[in-house]
Amino acid sequence: MQSLRLGIDTGGTYTDAVLIDGADQVEASAKVLTNHQDLVSSIRHVLDTLPQVRLRDTRLVSLSTTLGTNAVVEGRGTPACLLLAGYTETQVHRARLHDLVAGGQCVLLAGAHDAAGNEIEPLDLATAKEVIRRHRDQVTAFGISGMFSVRNPAHEIALRELVLSETDLPVTCGHELADALDAPRRAITVAFNATLVSYIDRLIRSVQQTLNEHNINAPLMVVKGDGSLIQAKLALERPIETILSGPAASVVGALHYTHCNNAIVADMGGTTTDIAIIANGRAVLSQDATQVGAWQPMVESVRVLSIGLGGDSEVGFSGGAGLAIGPRRVIPMSLLVDRHPQLMSALITQTKTTPSARSNRFAVPLFATQAQYDSLPAAEKQAWEILSEGPVDLSLKAMSDRPLTRSIAELVRRGLALYSGYTPSDAAHVLGLMNHWSTEAAQLATTIWQRQMRQVYGWGRRSSDDPCEIARVVHEKVISSIVQAIMRASLECAHPNSSKSELTALNQLVIEWIHRRQDHPSSSLLSLTYDETVSLISVGAPASSYYPQVATVLGLELKIPEHAAVTNAIGAIVGSVVQRERVAITQPIQGLFRVHDHTGTSDYTDFEAATEYAEKIVRRMAEMRARAAGAEQIEVQVSRNDNTVKSDDELRPIFFESHITATASGRPGQAQ
Repeated sequence: MQSLRLGIDTGGTYTDAVLIDGADQVEASAKVLTNHQDLVSSIRHVLDTLPQVRLRDTRLVSLSTTLGTNAVVEGRGTPACLLLAGYTETQVHRARLHDLVAGGQCVLLAGAHDAAGNEIEPLDLATAKEVIRRHRDQVTAFGISGMFSVRNPAHEIALRELVLSETDLPVTCGHELADALDAPRRAITVAFNATLVSYIDRLIRSVQQTLNEHNINAPLMVVKGDGSLIQAKLALERPIETILSGPAASVVGALHYTHCNNAIVADMGGTTTDIAIIANGRAVLSQDATQVGAWQPMVESVRVLSIGLGGDSEVGFSGGAGLAIGPRRVIPMSLLVDRHPQLMSALITQTKTTPSARSNRFAVPLFATQAQYDSLPAAEKQAWEILSEGPVDLSLKAMSDRPLTRSIAELVRRGLALYSGYTPSDAAHVLGLMNHWSTEAAQLATTIWQRQMRQVYGWGRRSSDDPCEIARVVHEKVISSIVQAIMRASLECAHPNSSKSELTALNQLVIEWIHRRQDHPSSSLLSLTYDETVSLISVGAPASSYYPQVATVLGLELKIPEHAAVTNAIGAIVGSVVQRERVAITQPIQGLFRVHDHTGTSDYTDFEAATEYAEKIVRRMAEMRARAAGAEQIEVQVSRNDNTVKSDDELRPIFFESHITATASGRPGQAQ
């Protein structure tokens, strides 16, 4: 019997799985709802849906996920402690690091190096030890970042050893995650990594447990943000690399079946819409432009614009802007009632009572680590226990038990619980574009939402109470938002050096032009169109609900792959292992060339000797990393980029620095 590969994608709403044969064809696929309280049950369920006889022939498993991306976009994450050597409070404030550590701490420590890697202030290890002991029971991980640590990582290494001696919590150093300057962005990257460790750890353990239950003894890989694969144990050490894992997998999967040279890939899920650009048959990669929500971590990934717009995004009122969708994710009312049919009577009652700000608002538990639960105040622990018994109707509790609603609100703020609300998925059910969950609940929720908008917020005064008409307004708003996001991603890729304000103004102008062309197609002297070689590839469960109209508005050819609903899971298993290693060569004083690598610095008086050493180091390190990541039959390519300036007074260019990069790639090894 032919061996198979198993791809799994765990998203905020669905968990998908596919079995791929040796010819990269889908033999079977499955899709189930993600249970955030019990990821094991979701993964078990999706595997149980696949042909069990064929599952036993699995020789490789690979996982992609949007859980990390969703946690960032929604402002969730687990508490972390950042140890920042040589930083100032101003830098911490401007980088908004306090917002990222999710209830943890950012601690400034004395100790710094200069741009040449020389120590200019000794590290305060005594204070660091006190800080570690004080916070180790309140956080789930430690992150370490030092100024100019990419020039000399000695302080970060010393702090890491101290953390490991005082606690068994995960710890990450900035020089291990990023090799470029810009210390605040590197600190943001470290903060991301630290707050996401528990999410990825929980997911990988859940997958491994389920594979064991199904007697699948095969290597487990995880998709990185650049679309390549890495062994699961390494993903646990560097979860930041799985940021945009889901979107990257969707790009790999989309390319695998459409073979487009130039395209826009749009992946719409429950929480986000992720947009990537394909140029010359390859996904555009970026470190500087990687953006997740409002953040720009320093990690190379598929250049993705990820916005909080999905099927589960909350539809609400935004002052002068009127109707707003997202970025907050809520449970669609159609899904909530499908899971808890006893709530139908509560919805019927709300259609007959005066609406309030809490109409359509129930609360359910999401997920909490033991450490998070233990750190909760007594009132919030009690609220968690109440939520664990079933959804809480906040429109009732707001009048009878205000302390409980406040405690639930705090749980939601911490990312431990989730509200329900009116969503694009509900509108799609009303319009007959979806039928996964309760259409009756969606219709009732639509009526309740419209009355809420009218009577509470004074928006949307209409003579008709037809749910279809109301749902159509929401549907058109979703399409308009997707169009704007695609145009923004296109412009940012075409003009990478433009400022945000310039791109915003240009985007608005283009959108107005598009709408004017739609309203008056024959009156414009100028046309605005995409290059005829560009296609729009739409993937994800809602692809057919929105993207035919989006493609029409943008004038693009639409391609929806055959297995669009499980494209992420396909992309998770058809990729390769790719690892890069880069070192810098600087000239701190005339005639002295310094090589900066992960172990420290090495000085040479001859540039060619420094280059030879640097190339040897990066080649060896890249190959070692690729092998550790699970690659076989590894190929290594080395490139060099010199930063020099020509001078009329000099016979040779003035040397500033050089970067030597090695890229090692290979196919992941499979079980025999």
